[in-house]
Amino acid sequence: MPLPYKRSVRVGELIQHAVSEIVREIKDLDNSLVTIMGVKLSDDLLNCKIFYSVFGAQEDRQKIDTILKKCTSSVRHELALRLNLRRTPSIIFVYDDTIESASKVLNLLEKIKGEKE
Repeated sequence: MPLPYKRSVRVGELIQHAVSEIVREIKDLDNSLVTIMGVKLSDDLLNCKIFYSVFGAQEDRQKIDTILKKCTSSVRHELALRLNLRRTPSIIFVYDDTIESASKVLNLLEKIKGEKE
């Protein structure tokens, strides 16, 4: 009987929660509003993309992107300590622009609505 879930999805949720806590503890971020939006983990649990979002200006996003890429190995190490996995996946931080895209679409729809009236 097949399982009703994929193990990679469950482990991905654990990783998302742990990385959210780890990112909050990074001192270089200066309490920036960084949100871990999601995690995509490969089925073999060896590769992990961590999607994050930043509330703030473009300069803040670039600064945080640099900090996260610099801290990737230490985040992975801390993840290994917190989660007892046989092998800790390699991680890549990816900026998630879904919120920005949705905001642009809503602005365009409002503009079209205003032009119709």
